[in-house]
Amino acid sequence: MTAISSERIAQIEAKRQELSEAMASGDLSPDTFVRLSKEYAQIEPVAAAAREVRRLRAERESLGAMTRDGDEELRAMAAEELALIEEKLPQAERALALQLLPKDSADERAAMLEVRAGTGGDEAALFAGDLLRMYQRFADENGWKFELISASQSEVGGYKEAVASINGNGVFARLKFESGVHRVQRVPATESGGRIHTSAATVAVLPEAEEVDVQIDDKDLRIDVYRSSGPGGQSVNTTDSAVRITHLPSGLVVIQQDEKSQHKNKAKALKVLRTRLFELERERLASERAGARRSMVGSGDRSERIRTYNFPQGRVTDHRINLTLHKLPEILEGPGLTELTEALIAEDEAQRLAGLEEQ
Repeated sequence: MTAISSERIAQIEAKRQELSEAMASGDLSPDTFVRLSKEYAQIEPVAAAAREVRRLRAERESLGAMTRDGDEELRAMAAEELALIEEKLPQAERALALQLLPKDSADERAAMLEVRAGTGGDEAALFAGDLLRMYQRFADENGWKFELISASQSEVGGYKEAVASINGNGVFARLKFESGVHRVQRVPATESGGRIHTSAATVAVLPEAEEVDVQIDDKDLRIDVYRSSGPGGQSVNTTDSAVRITHLPSGLVVIQQDEKSQHKNKAKALKVLRTRLFELERERLASERAGARRSMVGSGDRSERIRTYNFPQGRVTDHRINLTLHKLPEILEGPGLTELTEALIAEDEAQRLAGLEEQ
């Protein structure tokens, strides 16, 4: 890894000091103070990492001089401390390099989670339900707010399709590598012969869009209203509260019928539509970036088989990073998912650092 220059470290620390003084000057408009606060919050962890690198480098230089001193006992003590510094410094430099990697502008956003049953019929719907509960418990574990936007339940339990909004600090950054095909291998409750079946569900995690991110023109929408229906097609509402919104330019269709109020259903449908349009624009920009290095972890291809949950062996395997954990119950309960998400983030960071060195 290429060492970060002392000049670059000085620039980072100077920028932090400049922002600190500007915020303490008083007589700032509320908007200016908010802007400076955001900039300070972004640079503070970078400056802390830079400060640690500077401190360790200075200690290394000082101890190096002491190892050349005439006193034998002093030289031995300095050499021992120098060995510790030489061990810590590469770790600190890597931590600073990670802080300086380009950030995904969507990382701090809330996320919209979409889970859909894939191949496997009723068993796939049951597995989709298991995944949805896993993410809900993971959200609870992290103190995030989990809100079910819409759900189409299957007749045997589980979900044919479900959409949820997850709000909290850095939600998208933690969950964005969950997009893809999740496969389950287990004996279904309806299987009398004890044979293991393979089913699948598709997960998509999108950064949630705000109204300012995506401008939707009314003339580009076709809005249909009708009566809500439940499993099997029976009507569950006596009023035309269900809403189907078609975005004519893109062809995207969003259906929302969970609320009894047509207005609430329309608002939720627009929220989902806005997020999907925002993701389409992100994908377009990503594909246009010349020479963009596509990470195997962060491809986000929803047709890619990313993970297998094997019940007979009690294991979960993530195929992108060849990681197998024999902790299936803990992962499905939510807390165990942390080890997987952290491993995926670490692999993505390692690949991006390697990409910087190749440039």
